[in-house]
Amino acid sequence: MAPEKILITLTPSESKRLIAKGITNLEEVQLALKHGTIIITLGTTNAYVAEEILNALSGSEREIDKQRYAAGVITSEGTCIVPKADREKEVLITDGKISDECIEKAIEVLSAEDVFIKGANALDATKTAGILMAHATGGTIGAALGTVMARGVNFIIPVGIEKTIPYSITEAAKRVGKGRFYKSVGKPVGLMPVHGTVITEVEALKILGADAAFPIAAGGVNGGEGSVLICAEGSTAKMDELMEVIAQIKGEASAKVVGGDCVA
Repeated sequence: MAPEKILITLTPSESKRLIAKGITNLEEVQLALKHGTIIITLGTTNAYVAEEILNALSGSEREIDKQRYAAGVITSEGTCIVPKADREKEVLITDGKISDECIEKAIEVLSAEDVFIKGANALDATKTAGILMAHATGGTIGAALGTVMARGVNFIIPVGIEKTIPYSITEAAKRVGKGRFYKSVGKPVGLMPVHGTVITEVEALKILGADAAFPIAAGGVNGGEGSVLICAEGSTAKMDELMEVIAQIKGEASAKVVGGDCVA
């Protein structure tokens, strides 16, 4: 019997919520929630990830101040930085409990059973993700990547399909950097290619029960800017369950952040 097909349209914020639900259901995340460490770095998508994981941990609704759960952002003014005084603290979970330990100390003792979650700003056709860096030494990813890769930490990269670019991130990274721009709209940045478990809306749908999923269009107007259209396939029962999840996600408020520093 041919699989049933459903058509899903998601705004960027709805995509972030779907991706967060998918990541929460990953086996490595579920295992680390019980025995291990999960570091959820700052980022607009990670704000949704933090909410979903904390909900799974406590069994009740937990809300993150998403406007402050970001460090670097792209706004209508360009590439901007949320001032440190306005940021939330990263969510850190150890052995099923929220920890107040600083992220730098937690990174030092990560192991292959632990989880490090860092969102990306770009994704190319090879599934290479790219992270923008406005900090002169690479910020969080610059400090963490060596440890994460050397020890085989579960590196999870949530990134929406809207961030897909038609150019090699590895090649782009060779040609840019904070000190290479003559002028910039917003903060000049570098670009770091990263490799890990990339979770887009497609992977999230598969984690949540689809046999297959693929994007068929993107873009929109009247509040649908940045939207993606995705076809998911599977059994009637699974497609009905997925549509119930999508119905709950629809209407997710647009992601916003507190004022940022965008001056070059």
